[in-house]
Amino acid sequence: MNSNYHTLGAFDYVADAELLKAKLESEGIPVFLKDANILQADPFIAAAIGGVKVMVYQEDRKKAQDIYDSVRRYAIDKDGHPIVCPNCKATRSERFLDRSRLVYRLFPFLEPPKYRCLQCEMITRG
Repeated sequence: MNSNYHTLGAFDYVADAELLKAKLESEGIPVFLKDANILQADPFIAAAIGGVKVMVYQEDRKKAQDIYDSVRRYAIDKDGHPIVCPNCKATRSERFLDRSRLVYRLFPFLEPPKYRCLQCEMITRG
C-alpha cells in the first residue's frame, strides 16, 4: 500500500471496521477499508489475510489514533478486570495473535491467549 496511508488497526469482522470507520468519518477523517470486500465475500479467510485494515492518511494518523484509543475495548481477564502489563503496569493491552504456526493460522481460536501492551509493546501470555 502507498506510504501515504497508515494502518490504524485490523479487524476480523467487517462490521467492527465499519463502526470505527463511521466514528472517524464523523470526526472528519477520511478512511479506507482494505480487504473489506474480500471478507464480505468469504468471511472465513479473515485469519489468512490479516482481517480488514482500517487505513487513514498519514497526516490524520495522530488524530485518528486518539479517537480510536478513546473508543476501543482493551483486553480483560476472565473476571472482567483489565490485563495489566508486567513491564510498565499499563492497563491498555490487546489480544495478540502470533500465527507463527500453521495450525494457529488455520485455527486461530486454538492459540493460547497472548496480549500486547499498547504502551511498551511487550507481549505476555494470558
